[in-house]
Amino acid sequence: MRLALVHGFTQTGRSWAPIASRLRANGHEVVTPDAPGHGAKATVEADLWRGADLLADEVGRAIWIGYSMGGRLCLHLALRHPDLVEGLVVVSTTAGIDDPQQRAARRRADDSRAATIAQEGVPAFIQSWLSAPMWATLREEDRGVDERLTNTAEGLASSLRHAGTGTQEPLWDRLHEIKAPVLVVSGELDATFTAAGDRAGRQIGARATRQTLAGVGHAVPWEAPAAFVEAVETWLETTTASQE
Repeated sequence: MRLALVHGFTQTGRSWAPIASRLRANGHEVVTPDAPGHGAKATVEADLWRGADLLADEVGRAIWIGYSMGGRLCLHLALRHPDLVEGLVVVSTTAGIDDPQQRAARRRADDSRAATIAQEGVPAFIQSWLSAPMWATLREEDRGVDERLTNTAEGLASSLRHAGTGTQEPLWDRLHEIKAPVLVVSGELDATFTAAGDRAGRQIGARATRQTLAGVGHAVPWEAPAAFVEAVETWLETTTASQE
């Protein structure tokens, strides 16, 4: 099967290497595009809808696997380009912030982070970013710091300003429109995104499969790559069988 893996904020497509190698060993074709503002697309400015368009143009038809920010991009892609989504896996992902005041506050926070990146540079920002409680369960050797440091201050700041959660149009009321089968994954120790995953599963409805991995936090694929790949493979087998 052809799998497209879309990374999270401050990562690049190469950040998927430990997971992509396992999936390729299982016989899959795996592509790992860079998101706007990251990696080779550091100079590309795009909101989530435009980012979804760019990914669709670059990759074409695939089973899409998106982590965190990448999951938000993939939700937009599934709604905008349903013909290119054979299946969808969203990991540690939200469909947006409902409350306008909370969304505005998050946008101000994202703008502040963008300014901080521009002022202090990427190394200082990455150190601060990875010191947040969200990453407490992610081992130092699995944080992919070297790859994160290949990003530019301008690119990361642009990503926050154009595609941060604060700028995102909430998609909760549209999730039922997704036509492809969906696997919704979160880590048991990540309470915020486990709640978001539960809600997403309910909103998507019968096409959704919900999976919470025990003893894992936000960075599910890097904290537990073997368990994550097993969850994806099991879902793929079930989905393929149901479509025969």
